[in-house]
Amino acid sequence: MIANSPSLHGLKNCKPMLLTLFFIIVLISKPYFIAATQHYPGKIWNKVQTPEELRWSSEQLKLARQYSESIGSAAVMIIVNGEILDEWGETTKKFDVRSIMKNFMNALYGIAVRDGTINIQSTLAELNIDDNEPSLTPAEKQARVTDLLKARSGVYHVSSADTPAMKEGKPQRGSHPPGTFWYYHNWDFCALGGIYERATKSSLFEDFNRLIAQPLEMEDFQLGDTTYRRGPESMYPWYSFRISARDLARFGLLYVRQGAWQGKQVVPRPWIDESLKPYSDASSWGRGGYGMLWWVTVHNRLFPNVEVGNTAFAGTGLGGHYLVMIPDMDAVVVHRTNTDMTRHRINDKQFGNLLKMILDARMKQ
Repeated sequence: MIANSPSLHGLKNCKPMLLTLFFIIVLISKPYFIAATQHYPGKIWNKVQTPEELRWSSEQLKLARQYSESIGSAAVMIIVNGEILDEWGETTKKFDVRSIMKNFMNALYGIAVRDGTINIQSTLAELNIDDNEPSLTPAEKQARVTDLLKARSGVYHVSSADTPAMKEGKPQRGSHPPGTFWYYHNWDFCALGGIYERATKSSLFEDFNRLIAQPLEMEDFQLGDTTYRRGPESMYPWYSFRISARDLARFGLLYVRQGAWQGKQVVPRPWIDESLKPYSDASSWGRGGYGMLWWVTVHNRLFPNVEVGNTAFAGTGLGGHYLVMIPDMDAVVVHRTNTDMTRHRINDKQFGNLLKMILDARMKQ
């Protein structure tokens, strides 16, 4: 294809009118050249005047908003090309992100691995990691940090943060050797927090504030929005964050931009590439695959009732918290539920329907 294109040397010999016509054709046939500049928010987000500026339909987004309101969404933000395409609800209110904290942990691990502070090939035995009685067995201590990151540790010790569903489906202790079986439960993730804090001799919360929130200029997050949730079952606590939709959107944009922010590589790109590989099939959860602390697309499957393209990935939190990155569209979708209202929940099918309506608003290129 390129071999048959005229060389620049040949073009120099063309008449000026022909040369001008050539570049006009290129610009018309490749409209994305004009929008190649990647925007980032400064202290505040910029919002497009109309979605049509970026070739999205206002009418279709209005339908998505109506559906969102009918299922009880608390806040939705849609970011395209680093700007707010549309938003509604309480986008500045800080809700508990639930399991999206695991995605924050992914970023911190990537930085620590780059700096040589953590070796994810280390075993729990090498790191002297144990837990409350009944303590870890010698076989369980052969799990590596990378196995925990992939939810493949084979350690089924009880966690004070396990949900009823996790407890009910949890395999028997010792039933699967480390690295051989995927089971999503919270002991792995809580222990990862403990490993991080021991290795870095720092607070996971303080490092998130210093290494992520401050460089991204999050507008609402404060260190006081974090809490250790402890229980007698395990020595490793749950790490709770309360963050607004608009701050969560900044974190999503960081990952869409492969860890770069305003010319600085905040999270290493090779780490993100490794994190987004589908190490496990997550179809039992109705999703695609699981990477390292991220849900990833497999065979165009990520959430029910919607096709998102094979580069999309997501973080989710129990009750209806979703952070979806679609690099092919340079897009981030944030969905929040007021899970402080204990009975209100939004499930994957409802969110999949909403996400489809949002993506259907994108005009044909």
